[in-house]
Amino acid sequence: MIKKIIFLLSITFASITFAQENTNAKDSESEMIKADVAFAVIDNVPVYPGCDGNSNEELKKCMSDKITEFVKKHFDMKKIDAMNLPPRIYRSAVQFKIDKQGNIVDVRARADYPEIEQEAVRVVSNLPRMKPGKQRGQEVGVLYSLPIIFKVEPPKRVEKKVKNKKQKAN
Repeated sequence: MIKKIIFLLSITFASITFAQENTNAKDSESEMIKADVAFAVIDNVPVYPGCDGNSNEELKKCMSDKITEFVKKHFDMKKIDAMNLPPRIYRSAVQFKIDKQGNIVDVRARADYPEIEQEAVRVVSNLPRMKPGKQRGQEVGVLYSLPIIFKVEPPKRVEKKVKNKKQKAN
């Protein structure tokens, strides 16, 4: 009789424990849907205007290509040239979120110079509205990281020096 009571108590205790864990799992799953999801692991990526494809991988590639093309077209290198930076390769790490409505929000950039950061934020903030990403069938914010890399060339030599040498030779 005591064995039966202990057995029933252990089953009751186990079922209460599992029921509580299962409820917590549902809570955490709904919290995960509300949270932002990284671009690399999203179920259905946001769709950049003009992108279409059958698979998530095709849409990821199209979106990445379109964003890169947009940044190349709109990043104002004249502002960078005006800074008279030493010749080398510069990098700006940009992070942003595509919210549940497909808008670009929370744009942040890190670079060696604040002017480069400002230009990176300006360009990325002007990305067009997209079709939002989905996780488990629900629209979620999607986090995206974008490196912007460019090279500042040394100033071109003035041809006057070459002309002066030719004139001296004559």
